[in-house]
Amino acid sequence: MEHLPVMVVEALQQLAIKKSGIYLDCTFGRGGHSQGILNLLDQYGQLLAFDRDFDAINSDDAQAMLVDERFKLKHSCFSELENIVENAGLAGKIDGILLDLGVSSPQLDNPERGFSFLRDGPLDMRMGVNVGVSAEQWLASVDEKDLVKVLFEYGEERFARRIARSIVEKRVESPITTTRQLVELIEDAVPVREKHKHPATRTFQAIRIEINSELDELKAVLQQSARVLKPGGRLVVISFHSLEDRIVKRFIRDESGAKYNPGKLPIKEADIAKGILKKVGKPLKAGAQEIRQNPRARSAVMRVAERI
Repeated sequence: MEHLPVMVVEALQQLAIKKSGIYLDCTFGRGGHSQGILNLLDQYGQLLAFDRDFDAINSDDAQAMLVDERFKLKHSCFSELENIVENAGLAGKIDGILLDLGVSSPQLDNPERGFSFLRDGPLDMRMGVNVGVSAEQWLASVDEKDLVKVLFEYGEERFARRIARSIVEKRVESPITTTRQLVELIEDAVPVREKHKHPATRTFQAIRIEINSELDELKAVLQQSARVLKPGGRLVVISFHSLEDRIVKRFIRDESGAKYNPGKLPIKEADIAKGILKKVGKPLKAGAQEIRQNPRARSAVMRVAERI
């Protein structure tokens, strides 16, 4: 199956590519966005890409692109961005940063990774291959109350208590080791189906976010991105669910203009902390034609900010 980069035309437009600029693609995936950026750079331009997934780093797409001297690829989590940029001597020199959040199509399409509720495979869900605790290991030991909290907060699952209770009861009988086992358990536990949404969607999202610390990583990379951008540099973020988008929206809002001053004493305007970004335009959505070609783009929301 072809892996199509989401909103690639809009991303390149909003990055406002400078031919000799320095850019970061923090979610390489299979290189669709990265290749688009490279195509717009001249011989002096540079692109540094990251991915926490060894499958992406070792992919044929990555190896083919690494022959380009303008391109470098690092195996890294979001939270290591600032260290890598500083070690490369690029802090404050970055012209644009792209974040394409969430799980990638290659990860979903590979049953062995355990991300998809439509394909049977081991219950893994780790963004980094064999790095950290798998979904199977986490579900085998998580406290029921903590599981309810994760399903409710990260999956916005209204039947969180029913699903958590079913998981805890099932694991007493036998381990939950495959995606199919978990899907069938969820289908039995959920009394009402949402139109056009698989009943396991929210639970799989919640577990994946929890075991990969996705929201903490997102918060970290947003702060670090703002610090490494040069004045006029662009931050472009593509989100795929409301939790991610809410974090991005609030971050851009909080870093735009004067920050909230809780003090009651008289204070000079010059002493009020200022944000270092400005919002650029309104949120963007994928067009109808792209959604027809790539259904994953349906939920995508792009937000853009610029370093002051």
